[in-house]
Amino acid sequence: VVRRRLLQRYEHQPFISCLAGFYSCRWKRYQRRRTEPGKCCCKTRECVFFPLLVGAFCFSLVFLYMWGEAKNDYNNFDWYNYGNLGFWFLWSLVLLIVAAILFTYITLLLVLAMCLLAEGQQLYLHWSHKIGTFLVLGFSVTALFILSILWGDQWKTVRLSFQITAPYLHIGAITIMVLLSWPMALHAIRADKKVVQVIIVGPYLAILLFLFLIPLGMYSPCIREMGTLGPKPALIGHRGAPMLAPENTEMSFQKTIEHGGDGLETDVTISYDGVPFLMHDSTLKRTTNIKEVYPNETSQNAALFSWHTLEQLNAGKWFLKDKPFACMGSLSRAERNQAMNQSIYKLSNFLRLADSQNKLVIFDLYRPPENHPYRNSWINRTLEVILNESGIRPHLVLWLEDDMRSFVQSVAPEFQQTMGSKAPVEDLLMDNIVKLNLAYAEMSSEDIRKYAEANITTNLYVIDEPWLFSLAWCCGAHSVTTNAVHKLKNLSQPLFLMTPQQYNIMWILTDLTSVLLISLIFAL
Repeated sequence: VVRRRLLQRYEHQPFISCLAGFYSCRWKRYQRRRTEPGKCCCKTRECVFFPLLVGAFCFSLVFLYMWGEAKNDYNNFDWYNYGNLGFWFLWSLVLLIVAAILFTYITLLLVLAMCLLAEGQQLYLHWSHKIGTFLVLGFSVTALFILSILWGDQWKTVRLSFQITAPYLHIGAITIMVLLSWPMALHAIRADKKVVQVIIVGPYLAILLFLFLIPLGMYSPCIREMGTLGPKPALIGHRGAPMLAPENTEMSFQKTIEHGGDGLETDVTISYDGVPFLMHDSTLKRTTNIKEVYPNETSQNAALFSWHTLEQLNAGKWFLKDKPFACMGSLSRAERNQAMNQSIYKLSNFLRLADSQNKLVIFDLYRPPENHPYRNSWINRTLEVILNESGIRPHLVLWLEDDMRSFVQSVAPEFQQTMGSKAPVEDLLMDNIVKLNLAYAEMSSEDIRKYAEANITTNLYVIDEPWLFSLAWCCGAHSVTTNAVHKLKNLSQPLFLMTPQQYNIMWILTDLTSVLLISLIFAL
């Protein structure tokens, strides 16, 4: 008789058996006596460990969100690791996958625990899951700590992301509170002591009230009245179109032009015999085949090679081999062949291409190392190429280098003088600055508006993600430097753009719906 009753009880509780099996690895055919709501639901050791489970969930969520929003800078992260490890690999993508898997795992454990509590079952987390929880917690905390030290500016990206995602995170948080209302009501209403009810319900209602009111302090430049949005920012190809072609090559800049880019950005180094050429890294190891041609010279500074040597190197095969971006555009057979035959590009040829297509140019100019023949005449030599050899119209040049700026203005007054950092408006006007070239982390709608009132435009770099470009658009940026001209060119309006009236309706409906659902749950 007892056996039959136990089997009958098992047959009517397969859901609880599965919950306990996955959470505790106790696959029994029946469950023990249910814990009455309001009573202690687990042993002391499990009560101590449950906050660790919640903490692991919170830290893994923070890390996953932070790293997900850091996608715009994955290439910089991989480039940093390349400099330290000596080989190229998409570590950023691996880290994202690991973070997503660990967050999914710890979320499932937490959901199982909440379901067991709602069913009045005792919690007993299996030792393997406890080890897993410690691993998730340790990984998330360590990763956040290391990234905060080595890449602290990424928290600025997170802060900027809230200006876009905050309205939707608010809805998500309210939804979670509605789902939690069932176990809260079950344990609070049936508790035999008022103190226990207050301990359970008090913090819950305080958090809920905070979430209801938090939109009062929320700010997003993409929540704005109709007709107040400025023009779409111009797109400047960062080293051309490095998602579609090898960076800083003729093909890369042609791809930018093909996809409607408004300007071209590059990096200029001067060879040992005085020929300015395009190269971002201090060595040739990453973007050429120097390891095959001159294996003993891979660590040599790029500026210490003659142009005769440089023009013999291949600057395209690495692109097809290493695939520098996780989301690269597909190439046809003809494009692959073209990429494989790219060579190092001369500054004079780059400027002629830009002039023929009426494109703005901006570049970082690297001073040659010690004992270089052009160590002290690097700016003069670059000006010779721009003014005498390339034939580019001067007004297309955004001059960024700060050294000898007054001299440059005297010999090339039509250059658009550009500053790479914020400064008082008065100082900028005194130096005839007409454009600021700022890292996107310094984005501020107030500063952009203040500079615009003094006829100083703002360019933000490097922006690849549509949400970040949308934010720059809403903030009033006049142009952005991007690796993804082909993607951003297709945006007809900012993502997440809405009027204040639309947001107020969304906010009020969310709050009213949640209040109604929570009230019904507590009433039932």
